[in-house]
Amino acid sequence: MSALLEATDLVYHSGGKALVDGIDLTLAGGSFTIIIGPNGAGKSTLLRLLCGELAPARGAVRWNGEKLQAIPAWRLAHRRAVMPQASDLNFPFTVFEVASLGTQGIGRGLSRSDRQRLALEALEQADVAHLAPRNYQTLSGGERQRVHFARVLAQLAAGRTLEAQQALFLDEPIASLDLKHQLALLGTARDFARQGLAVIAVLHDLQLAADLADELILLHEGCLVTRGTPDSVLTPPTLARVFGVTLHASALPTSPWMLVPA
Repeated sequence: MSALLEATDLVYHSGGKALVDGIDLTLAGGSFTIIIGPNGAGKSTLLRLLCGELAPARGAVRWNGEKLQAIPAWRLAHRRAVMPQASDLNFPFTVFEVASLGTQGIGRGLSRSDRQRLALEALEQADVAHLAPRNYQTLSGGERQRVHFARVLAQLAAGRTLEAQQALFLDEPIASLDLKHQLALLGTARDFARQGLAVIAVLHDLQLAADLADELILLHEGCLVTRGTPDSVLTPPTLARVFGVTLHASALPTSPWMLVPA
């Protein structure tokens, strides 16, 4: 697969510290890539650089050869959707209105009813359609997270009317979700990758990352340690060096991976 996103020599500083330091990456459509690493490794910073939310101090990110910072914001909004770790809204929007934000100013040839349909379909996909008339501020943390997932799904659907190649960025998307909705959200993300999107997520759960990722990117102290398939990345020596724990990956009949104490 040809690269959709290409990062070269990415560096980002904050407070005199390099949060991302000299990272080179290529990311293709049709692949589910998961960024892992201990706290403070630079995972979220790297994701924000890759999606264009942050500008690197050195290096560049290119989308099909075009520098991300040179792409107009309106076009970038059609090409990629971003779900951050937390999203606060201080207005009394309904759940339907929050999901509808994903379609505002996005898409070509869409009527008002088309945009409403896309928002409702996204709410169904995120399992929050029954909350559509509710005030967003009355929801639990997990329900809010699912509503924001619906918002990015609606954005991708609207953007697809203009841009065929898209990417979905997820930063710790399952942190406040119960197990059922963790698996549902990540399953939807994996389905999007199978349909040709580039899906890039940050996860702390190594078990889920090992089960779902086509490729893992392991960071430590802002640097790229290694990347590749789960079995090539999650080796006992690497886990011990980066996470400071002794684990090994055990193949089971019902699951490709289970990380257990050695």
